[in-house]
Amino acid sequence: MEDGVAPLGFIGLGVMGEPMALNLARAGRRLLVWNRSPGKGQALLAHGAQALATPAEVFAGAPVVITMLASEAALDEALQRGTPAFAAMLQGRLLVNMATTSPAYSQGLQADVRAAGGRFVEAPVSGSRKPAEAGQLVGLLAGDAADVAQVQPLLAPVCKQVFACGAVPSALLMKLSVNLFLITLVTGLCESFHFAQQQGLDTELLRQVLDAGPMASAVSQMKLAKLVAQDFSVQASIRDVLMNSQLVAAQARAAQLPSPLLDQAHALFQQAVDQGHGALDMVAVVRAIAALNPPKPA
Repeated sequence: MEDGVAPLGFIGLGVMGEPMALNLARAGRRLLVWNRSPGKGQALLAHGAQALATPAEVFAGAPVVITMLASEAALDEALQRGTPAFAAMLQGRLLVNMATTSPAYSQGLQADVRAAGGRFVEAPVSGSRKPAEAGQLVGLLAGDAADVAQVQPLLAPVCKQVFACGAVPSALLMKLSVNLFLITLVTGLCESFHFAQQQGLDTELLRQVLDAGPMASAVSQMKLAKLVAQDFSVQASIRDVLMNSQLVAAQARAAQLPSPLLDQAHALFQQAVDQGHGALDMVAVVRAIAALNPPKPA
């Protein structure tokens, strides 16, 4: 701690994690990083981050550790949850999980962290890779008030705004509410695009009309531009959106709540994965919609 400020740990340098960590490093925060796939994060090293060999080394060197891993299983594996090593890592540490998990998983993880003598904040974010690169994510925090207050300023280089949502798992419930709207919004946009395209309309003109109208948003403008260009490079992948859809649907079932629009979108994203489009951006769900076209008569 040469500058008197403790390093910050960051575990998970994927589609979202890498640009988030890079914004922290650019802001002058010294990072200790680890990723499951070796060789990631070269840009981070150029900004002073130190790549370590194991998650345990990250926890040993940083009192606060952010995790942004792809799944609950990946997080459990990195933390060696269920083994004595978990308690050794978490004791006296503050774990900030920024990935989206089920609310029940987050509650269980908080209980295990506390039992190990650590502290826990759930901090899912709303936004995809482009907002992550720009430091324009929306952060949702839940946990003990003192822990949330400690974490909130740390996220300034990553989030344009941060909201304290209450106790765990309220931040994840808020994120699932946001995701329900996002998934159905983009699915509807893709269906609108496909409808116009099949009617022989100029899809660039459709983009201009929608961008000029009252329904325009940052999401619609970004996603419609990708549809017009047939650019399916990943901002948020079909596979990740399907996982998020499954989380929302499961929570709705557990609370005995209807989710009719989400259920239809969920089926389309599942079809897109089954058709081999899982690694493409979520707007590639338009291909699953197009596959529903009735065959033209010979």
